[in-house]
Amino acid sequence: MLAVIATIAEIVFGLFLLIGFKTELFAKLSGLFMLIFALSMTFSVGIKSGFDYSVFTASAAAFGLSLIKEKYLEVDSLMDKK
Repeated sequence: MLAVIATIAEIVFGLFLLIGFKTELFAKLSGLFMLIFALSMTFSVGIKSGFDYSVFTASAAAFGLSLIKEKYLEVDSLMDKK
């Protein structure tokens, strides 16, 4: 059941990031989700697996995306104009 919920969350987070809806919130949630995934990989398999699949880098990139304040071609910027 948790695997199904995690898969649905990954799909929803990815779609919302692609269309630019609540980018800051979903980027932080994606970063947190990937960080938890990276840490669970580290504790179960070893630190090498987290670096082999670049999960730590992807998590840092998601957190970096959440810090960008300028919004271009995003649904959020269209909603702010109205």
